Amino acid sequence: MTVIVLSFTSIAALLVEFYGIVPMRTFTLGLFLPSLLLLGILAVFDGRNGNGALARSVVQGCLGGLIAAVAYDLFRLPFVFASPWGLDAWVPALPLFKVFPRFGALILGEPMEQVRYSMADQWVGWSYHFSNGATFGVLYLASIGDPRHRHWAWAVVMAVGLELGMLFTPYPVYFHIRVTGTFIAVTLSAHLIFGVVLGQVTRFLALRKKPLASME
Repeated sequence: MTVIVLSFTSIAALLVEFYGIVPMRTFTLGLFLPSLLLLGILAVFDGRNGNGALARSVVQGCLGGLIAAVAYDLFRLPFVFASPWGLDAWVPALPLFKVFPRFGALILGEPMEQVRYSMADQWVGWSYHFSNGATFGVLYLASIGDPRHRHWAWAVVMAVGLELGMLFTPYPVYFHIRVTGTFIAVTLSAHLIFGVVLGQVTRFLALRKKPLASME
């Protein structure tokens, strides 16, 4: 449960901003980043003094989540760059990356809407985006346990569930996103890909490790 709570602080940083509970900057600096640090400390401690199960789960979850996030973004590239790449006759142009510099601006305590975002906004926003991917991976493994004994499709269920859940939060309104049938279809497809890659990668990584019993 501790790992689930610590991992959930990543997406919670956005949720508290949406609902006006705590500014994203305050939550990120005061709770999210310390939670990441604590999670890392627990993983290192377990790797050195425990049976290594927690350490492996955190490493495999982070790696699986990051790889899944990259696949998720690669799928969305044609939609983001449909016009510059001359694909708009076949692919709808969607501003799917517009939120990332806004994440950065919120974390840095700047106005969310700007004419031109700084490189710091971009870097911090994209870093936060990938932190979501990594922590979703950790959250997934903390929820299902050993991926060798659970079907990888549970990762798809989690990913699609997260997307559907976000559509019912103020997320679209807050970032001025026009929710259309096309937008929903593309984002759900992207999350489906995220889930498939997360489930397959974490299972692959787990299968490469020896069972705990054989390590004693």
